[in-house]
Amino acid sequence: MSGSTQIADSSWAVHLVSAADWPSTSMTIEPPSLGEVEFVHLSWPEQIHIPANAFYAGRRDLLLLWVDVAVLLALGEGVFVVEDGVPPVPGQQFPHLYAPLPVAAVRHAAPYVPGPDGRFAALASNQPDSAGS
Repeated sequence: MSGSTQIADSSWAVHLVSAADWPSTSMTIEPPSLGEVEFVHLSWPEQIHIPANAFYAGRRDLLLLWVDVAVLLALGEGVFVVEDGVPPVPGQQFPHLYAPLPVAAVRHAAPYVPGPDGRFAALASNQPDSAGS
């Protein structure tokens, strides 16, 4: 793990889940990545289309979870880290959570669907109440 806790000009991080997995019946979300690479993949709102297209192109069952960064920072030093993506994306750093994602940090969930070509567009806004899907 190498990185910093410097955050983008956003108080929001976002995480993709299958609609079937939300709402969570648990206090935390523990995606497979937590066991595989030891962190939960997150994105800044302005970059969520990058991993969505890389890993979920064409899927129409996704929800975008809007996560309050202040809650994640309160988990302690080294838990919420901004660093190179896995796999790396040139010129981009992504937020990673080295702990299960607390459901209490999720403030909003909204469908995130691709266009007719199966590709996800960038969000229209960095705010959950006005972001396009």
